[in-house]
Amino acid sequence: MPLPMDDQPLPDILAGPLLRRLSPERLVLWLVGSRPLELGLHLYPEGATPRRLRLGGERLRRIPVGRHAWLHLIEVPLATPLPRGRRIGYDLRLEDRDGAPGIADWAPHLCHDGETRPAFVLTEDQRRLLHGSCRKPHHRDEDGLARGDAWLAERRERPEEWPAWLLMTGDQIYADDVAGPMLAAIHALIRRLGLVDEALEGATVADSQALYAEPAGYYRRESLLPDITVNAALRERFFGGARKPVFTSANAHNHLITFAEVMAMYLLVWSPVPWRLIDPPRPPLSEELAARYDEEQAVIEAFVAGLPQAARLLAHLPSLMIFDDHDVTDDWNLTAEWEACAYGHPFSRRILGNALWGYLLCQGWGNDPGRMAGLVERAEALLGETHEREEGLPAPAQDALLEALRGHRDWGFRVPGAPPLLVLDTRTRRWRNERRPGRPSGLMDWEALCELQQALLGSESVVIVSPAPMFGVKLIEGIQKLFVLAGKPLLVDAENWMAHRGAASVMLNIFRHSQTPGNYVILSGDVHYSFVYDIRIRHRRRGPRLWQITSSGIKNSFPEPLLSTFDRLNRWLYAPRSPLNWFTQRRPMRITPRDPDRAEAGERLWNGSGLGLVELDDQGRPARIRQLDVRGFEVDFPPPEAREAAADQAATSSGRAGPKCSK
Repeated sequence: MPLPMDDQPLPDILAGPLLRRLSPERLVLWLVGSRPLELGLHLYPEGATPRRLRLGGERLRRIPVGRHAWLHLIEVPLATPLPRGRRIGYDLRLEDRDGAPGIADWAPHLCHDGETRPAFVLTEDQRRLLHGSCRKPHHRDEDGLARGDAWLAERRERPEEWPAWLLMTGDQIYADDVAGPMLAAIHALIRRLGLVDEALEGATVADSQALYAEPAGYYRRESLLPDITVNAALRERFFGGARKPVFTSANAHNHLITFAEVMAMYLLVWSPVPWRLIDPPRPPLSEELAARYDEEQAVIEAFVAGLPQAARLLAHLPSLMIFDDHDVTDDWNLTAEWEACAYGHPFSRRILGNALWGYLLCQGWGNDPGRMAGLVERAEALLGETHEREEGLPAPAQDALLEALRGHRDWGFRVPGAPPLLVLDTRTRRWRNERRPGRPSGLMDWEALCELQQALLGSESVVIVSPAPMFGVKLIEGIQKLFVLAGKPLLVDAENWMAHRGAASVMLNIFRHSQTPGNYVILSGDVHYSFVYDIRIRHRRRGPRLWQITSSGIKNSFPEPLLSTFDRLNRWLYAPRSPLNWFTQRRPMRITPRDPDRAEAGERLWNGSGLGLVELDDQGRPARIRQLDVRGFEVDFPPPEAREAAADQAATSSGRAGPKCSK
């Protein structure tokens, strides 16, 4: 039965534009329309002649993902390069509408107050970077992307202060942890836009429409798994047992399953427009689940209220994105045993493949369109054929595409510049433990690590994006190791670089190589708290310098007071002179934590949603490291020497300084 809003006309633009890989010679943008659009791109460089570029042919791919939903992948080469260091206003005009309306007409929320169009800046270098991970819509904190928008708005007339990139370092969506109201919105949007249907082999429901109508489709999706002995591991662990490779999150009862659900999720977390098209009723639920639904509804409504600001940030800053586990599912490829079970059944294989397909079209393509071209062409052909037939996705062709996605080995990418950026795929090229398949796999295999070393040779400095920190909190990694030894790696998400001896050893040797860079900045997320480490190699005066800078989450945080307890115990057990340090694989490294300036004395882990901001000097070393906290303030991570100087100054001014010895 159609809902009242279903009869209302659809807007031309549903989501976007998002700025993706930008350079003076090429512009890459992503948006979704309710129909195939005729677009014109207008550029207004500050102090230069405006340009008008008609989009079509190879410059614009239109891919239908439903009757009223079309991806528009825009890639425009520029014969005359754009200037660096200046604001460049831009507009996307609907050439097939009267008056060719622009962004200020169809998405005024993307323009800052007093502005008639959004803008971007092509920076002179890559020395100012905004970064973060883990954006969960139903987390209680405010949205770090909205905080980033407010920060940028204060500097909109100072292009020299704009970051070169917004680096989204993992978990841009939570496919495996979905609130009930979000799932209801997803289903309402699927119906409203006519997103593609599919058959579901190996499930207890025949197809996507049966899934959406299933009463157990909310908070009880584990009951839809096939009830056969070979797939028992798919429903255990948090659903009555100890292991469950696909739905390993404790909150996975609303896990996304179909390709349409994944695409609807992206639209709903990146744009306020789809929320205006739907008014989903609460599904039939028990009294207990109804109370939970209502609690989640209040948080989701607050998230939606901040979406105009989040969308504006994505329309002003070019973004680069790499997946982590929740973009697909919790513990994705954590162990060889997990992979064997998860990919060994058609239903779980389809769930994983659909999430990766959504990542390709909504995130992966924009990082480097040329490297994704073959996969995008296959997806375009399949979706185009499905649209023409006005039927569901043909299962054999869908499975073939998802298998090609699974076999793709080139999700990471490099961005040349000063300094260069290396973004690592730490999910699909795992170093599997063949002897003990239940133990965690290395985050990158030997071949991938060798390729990383080759990419580093000859550079004086480099920024590495590793979704999981390369150098994490030793105590937490030690606890994870204990669970691994007990045969329970899935219970604690034991996925850190040190969990696999071979991968950790090769990674540390890369840093010690005499021909690799002298300065490494490592940007990470994943862990739901933020911290900074200064790292030197012991007994090497001229050895490389490393900085582990972790910002997590954009909209997520660690349970309190548990993190404070871990922080305190870590300081005691792994103090600089503690003998426990010699039992870690990082013993050749001297690691000095930085104290956040707003933390209580001695605290090193910052627990608060927001975005990280790092500024590098001309040698690629951090000049300033901050966290833009959603509560409206900034947290600085000063270097240890600055902290010591401040302490000395405070002691001197208070008259507590001791006498100095003269030579």
